Amino acid sequence: MDALTCIQKLGYVGVLNFATVDEDGAPQVRNISAIHYEGTDIYFLTARGKSFARQLYADGRVQISGYTRYKETIRVSGKAVEVPKDEQIKWRDILYQEQPYLENVYPGESKNIDTMFVIKDYTMEYFCLSTRPITREYFTVGNAVLKPKGYVISEDCIGCGTCQTVCPQSVITEGSPFVIDQNHCLQCGNCFERCPVQALQRL
Repeated sequence: MDALTCIQKLGYVGVLNFATVDEDGAPQVRNISAIHYEGTDIYFLTARGKSFARQLYADGRVQISGYTRYKETIRVSGKAVEVPKDEQIKWRDILYQEQPYLENVYPGESKNIDTMFVIKDYTMEYFCLSTRPITREYFTVGNAVLKPKGYVISEDCIGCGTCQTVCPQSVITEGSPFVIDQNHCLQCGNCFERCPVQALQRL
């Protein structure tokens, strides 16, 4: 798996969930289908008067989530920026050609209320529930920086094996300390809660 393959999978899904935070700090989620992929760049369209656009102008941070028929979740976390004015029509027209239904939404000159945003720097998480053990991978695109997630076992480990016993995916191996296979970890926290000496650390 790689970032470009994940992008292709998002294209097959078509309609994606876009999450932002409003001026009151409340989460806002909407379904977006007006998306164009150019390599790993993600272009999308909304109207300038929509709350979605206002939240992007104010903050820019957005998280995108797609779920495939094969039980794969792909999550993109990055910052959206408005496409430069001299490129707006170019990318808008490409999107309208790819998705003709947009002409029904914004016919004629009304499409001038549309504005294009692009996400170039982002982290991506791939999470598949159809494998045993599950599969989890992370990627960075552009200048994005990945923040570690999940759990690790510290040097306080006493080697009792409790974590290994309670892991639902059986991805903890014996060692000094025991080791979690991060590419197959559910990040459920069962080992964290059950360790008798609190040797687990949340990343």
